[in-house]
Amino acid sequence: MKKSRFIVGVFCLMALTTLTQCFTDKQNQGQKLYVQHCQSCHMEDGSGLRGLIPPVAKADYLQTHRDKLACLIRNGASGPMVVNGIEYNKEMPGVPTLREDEITNLLNYIQTNFGNNNKRYTFPEVEEMLEICPLEHK
Repeated sequence: MKKSRFIVGVFCLMALTTLTQCFTDKQNQGQKLYVQHCQSCHMEDGSGLRGLIPPVAKADYLQTHRDKLACLIRNGASGPMVVNGIEYNKEMPGVPTLREDEITNLLNYIQTNFGNNNKRYTFPEVEEMLEICPLEHK
């Protein structure tokens, strides 16, 4: 009887350890990546820099260019872009070192914060978008 309790206890401990590893910092990774790579230009509240850098807060661009955002994060952008009816023409550097899962988490953070209530991305969706990025820049 004691041996079976011991085995059950060990099994429960292993299961608990496995479960706690599932709930790591990944849940806040999008926010951390935004702070690290985006916040200095797009601001803490996502409002951008008036007239120079477009907002991500309540930005229509996030919906109208949904299929291009993963590539925009990886490769950056140059040339004019219109966000909420205002034209911006400041170059945005890309972050080519971000992995697909990081880009997914970053996009989902932006899509669901700053007053945005947009559809979340799936990992396969972002992977597929990133596969065609090089074709767009040739």
